[in-house]
Amino acid sequence: MSAPHLAVELAGETLWLLADKALYWPAQQALLIADAHFGKAATYRVLGQPVPRGTTTRNLQRIDRLLLHYPTRQLIFLGDFLHARPARSGGTLAALQAWRDAHPELQILLVRGNHDRSAGDPPAELGIEVVGEPWPMGPFALCHELMAHPDRHVLAGHLHPVFVLRGRGRDRLRMPCFSIEPAVTLLPAFGEFTGGMAIEATIERAIYGALDGAVWRLA
Repeated sequence: MSAPHLAVELAGETLWLLADKALYWPAQQALLIADAHFGKAATYRVLGQPVPRGTTTRNLQRIDRLLLHYPTRQLIFLGDFLHARPARSGGTLAALQAWRDAHPELQILLVRGNHDRSAGDPPAELGIEVVGEPWPMGPFALCHELMAHPDRHVLAGHLHPVFVLRGRGRDRLRMPCFSIEPAVTLLPAFGEFTGGMAIEATIERAIYGALDGAVWRLA
């Protein structure tokens, strides 16, 4: 049975895996997003690649829908907020600023990722607190890249995990997924146009797919 979100117990806390490739922590009213990669399409256009327009707007609209359905005091980005230096184009930053102006009371935290280090921190006008990884929050270590932590469950992104469903013949479906192990949970990439790395289920790794408005356990 599938649903827009699925509750899991991690490190003594109830977290919700959201169908729109995000994580919600009800007790903290915190919404966690990994790998938004704002401005990635703009970056590719600078390089002369014919890629779709409007990805930043659509991603922000998706965040708005999540904020509408899940009461949120703090929005946390687990790295890779901006894709690269060219993502700091006028259009991308203007869209982000307009969105931020519509949410002045929302606390926003960015755990700096590898793309953030090359793209630079978001402009101060966006009112985003930027911290290094791992960032402790309750029983969790908030990270971008996968790493071990001695006494906290790691929540991370970076790998853009996907699970490949195989049907008859050569039928294949790549599905964004959450990967949950005893000490670490990987979030799927939130942003459009981000690609993904296929991962396999193991005895200690549970896979939860997120696609078409639903999330369910795959393996």
